[in-house]
Amino acid sequence: MKATIQTQGKQYTVSEGDVLIVNRYPETEAGSKLEINEVLTVGEGEAFKLGAPFVEGAKVSATILENKRGRKVIVFKKKKRKGYERRRGHRQELSVIKIDSIES
Repeated sequence: MKATIQTQGKQYTVSEGDVLIVNRYPETEAGSKLEINEVLTVGEGEAFKLGAPFVEGAKVSATILENKRGRKVIVFKKKKRKGYERRRGHRQELSVIKIDSIES
């Protein structure tokens, strides 16, 4: 069974057993269980349900496998002929989650 979920302002189409990398869930640790109630669509074929905006009673259960940081992104600013150069780095906080079950 497939479902389209919305978490932290982004939408993902998932099925059971999928592993996703999403923005970090605050105050969670590896091994924590999550319940995502913002399910936009659920099912396949004849059993397909479309929410307006969310499907009533549908939920997706997931487990956090690890919390990590993404690769470094370099932000470089320069103004030509002015001697102005700025270099900053940024690493995004990420959570790796595994979809355990989808209930419609």
